[in-house]
Amino acid sequence: MTDAKARLHRALRDCREGLLWKLEGLGEYQLRRPMTPTGTNLLGLVKHVAGIESGYLGEAFGRPVDDPPWWFEHDVDEPNGDLWARAEETSEEITAFYRRVWAHSDATIDALGLEAPGRVPWWPAEQAEVTLHQMIVLMIGETNRHAGHADIVRELIDGSTGLRHDFKFVPEEGEAWWAAYRGRLETTAREAAGW
Repeated sequence: MTDAKARLHRALRDCREGLLWKLEGLGEYQLRRPMTPTGTNLLGLVKHVAGIESGYLGEAFGRPVDDPPWWFEHDVDEPNGDLWARAEETSEEITAFYRRVWAHSDATIDALGLEAPGRVPWWPAEQAEVTLHQMIVLMIGETNRHAGHADIVRELIDGSTGLRHDFKFVPEEGEAWWAAYRGRLETTAREAAGW
């Protein structure tokens, strides 16, 4: 594997782990709870990313994922069907599928060079021809985007923050410090607005 490909692959692995870590230690209600006006929820984010990665790093290179779960084929007809989990869809099923997608994508990345051609059939014809390099970069961006959503959703659920178990990247301050900090930001926002 080339150095560039290895670095990209490592970046993809890191952001995948960061996204999945946001689910750890939560119950089914917390995983599925809609936390924004548009229904953003942790398990739905993982379900969505699993689906798009299987497309961009599998199907686009003629390597569809074997034995996809039932919802993979049936949620396409429902707007946002891939962004939430029905009661009968277990969190274990969705996270296991995501991990299978990882293994499948990793095999694609290992087998192909960065310039290997692919085709995204659901994109406009003039943009559909792609390379593995483009799709890895796209998946790093997509996964990090949704991991950022998961960061905020998880903080709203139980206050947990950080990039990974070993890399919090948030000051370890007490509740009083954070309350004062939020207060200072609120005051600044009001001053800037002329209130």
